[in-house]
Amino acid sequence: MTPTPSPRVAILFATAQGSTRDIAEFIYEELMSRGAHAELCDIEHAPDLTGVGTVVIGSAIHNMDLLPGADAYIRHNLPTLTGKDVRLFTVGLGPALRGPVGRWAGRQIPRKIAAVLGMLHPRDYTAFAGKYEREGVSWRARAMYRLLGGARYGDLRDWDAVRRWAGTIADSLELPRSSTIDTAHP
Repeated sequence: MTPTPSPRVAILFATAQGSTRDIAEFIYEELMSRGAHAELCDIEHAPDLTGVGTVVIGSAIHNMDLLPGADAYIRHNLPTLTGKDVRLFTVGLGPALRGPVGRWAGRQIPRKIAAVLGMLHPRDYTAFAGKYEREGVSWRARAMYRLLGGARYGDLRDWDAVRRWAGTIADSLELPRSSTIDTAHP
């Protein structure tokens, strides 16, 4: 019996300050540890998707929209992406908000991102929190962040949530479970 070849996965990211790249790298490492043949690229230097079965696209959210590079890539490559198993993740503040208003606001998908989801029809979409540094943020933005339930600044990423999401991708690709347990995160 011939072994099944490892699924080919392209993990593409658009980042502004590095959080999205870090999350994409983490997903890449998780999939590689499970036996996927994966490629990690900045979306500005995305590879040819011929032979790639699964495409994971990540983008930071700025002004309630994907970064321009991610949006342009998706729109330009929509015919190719339509025939692929596409997963999309975004990185912003929403998932880090607390309190009743913050949790509600954090679950809302911004209109521009909803439009991309409606066009792309990814198999899965999730939002992760990123980093939010107080330095350089206007007092108005800080006040709005507090009103919406922003409790702290710094690294707000939930690495367990990222690991779980990467695990669902690996499971759907029928990749074997890793024999080592790595509880560390970046």
